[in-house]
Amino acid sequence: VQLQASGGGLVQAGGSLRLSCAASGRTSSSYGMGWFRQAPGKEREFVAAISWSGGSTYYGDSVKGRFTINRDNAKNTVYLQMNSLKPEDTAVYYCADRGPYGSSWTEVGGYDYWGQGTQVTVSS
Repeated sequence: VQLQASGGGLVQAGGSLRLSCAASGRTSSSYGMGWFRQAPGKEREFVAAISWSGGSTYYGDSVKGRFTINRDNAKNTVYLQMNSLKPEDTAVYYCADRGPYGSSWTEVGGYDYWGQGTQVTVSS
């Protein structure tokens, strides 16, 4: 499975960005997927996750009400809409695939495959 994240960039505080994660190889449409982020000097942090059907979504406390995750299984793509961005949202954002044996939705160890990351920088 290959995951390609895109859509990052530089935005002012209060602005919006939409990240995309396109999956190729084995289709990821049957499995849950998630987004994590990692700021310099910090551990990788859970951001959001979505079940294979899109019927269940999960969010980290710091992004609830501002970020929305959704997916288009026909395109094997997961999206992360980020609104009301804050400087503390600055990080490299990674998408991940839980595979058939995924466990925790919110922990790094619950995911089998990872994309290369896309940089999001929010200026104050």
